[in-house]
Amino acid sequence: MLNDKINTEYKVGDLIYDAPIYDGLNTFLSDLAFYEKWLPTDKKGHILELCCGSGRLTIPLAKAHHMCGVDNAVSMLAQAKRKASQAEVTIDFVEADIRTLNLPQKFDVIIIPFNSIHHLYTNQDLFDTLTVVKKHLKDGGLFLFDCYNPNIQFIVEAEKALNTMADYVTEDGRKVLIKQTMSYESRAQINRIEWHYFINDQFHSIQNVDMRLYFPQELDTYLKMFGFTIMHKFGNFEEEAFTNASEKQVFICK
Repeated sequence: MLNDKINTEYKVGDLIYDAPIYDGLNTFLSDLAFYEKWLPTDKKGHILELCCGSGRLTIPLAKAHHMCGVDNAVSMLAQAKRKASQAEVTIDFVEADIRTLNLPQKFDVIIIPFNSIHHLYTNQDLFDTLTVVKKHLKDGGLFLFDCYNPNIQFIVEAEKALNTMADYVTEDGRKVLIKQTMSYESRAQINRIEWHYFINDQFHSIQNVDMRLYFPQELDTYLKMFGFTIMHKFGNFEEEAFTNASEKQVFICK
């Protein structure tokens, strides 16, 4: 009998959802071409993005597709709506928990980009989300998502020091420095990440960015268990083969 209970107090800190700070950190679009490639070629498909955040991918994809973006962070959705208006694109934004989402339509493609499934901390969280995906996906539709390929050696090395991971200025003029520490809870498969924020050269706070690690065979089994066929599994967005050394797990499922 186990004497200790698994910790369930995993979370993402509020400052991570400060939209200008989030956007200043996440300016890349290296995954856009991959997701564009797998969307319907007739440009008339309806696409559902779960965990759309501030619209980093949602907005450019909406230039050619009917997009619906779902997130449960009000501040991120507000930023996404503002940016969509500036870009002159129409997007259906929905504030909801992806584990319990219930929309009145089905979609040609559903995507969960940018490692977002790592914030589904328990198996039940993931199972509920896969159930939602199945419910909202048209027959023959595609389910695309990406996440990390767990690298325990990297985590162990990163536990040894406080490392600078970002240094930038936000659109509203704040100078942001983020330093990172992490430790791994093997029983729960949670990487406990702490971001130490310094705003305008002053220490601000320590914010959690906890991430559930999903191992390759584990994810493959769960997807098949819920009736998905894995059409492709790549090791990066350039669609190279998934190997032991791959940083990413990039899925295309049916």
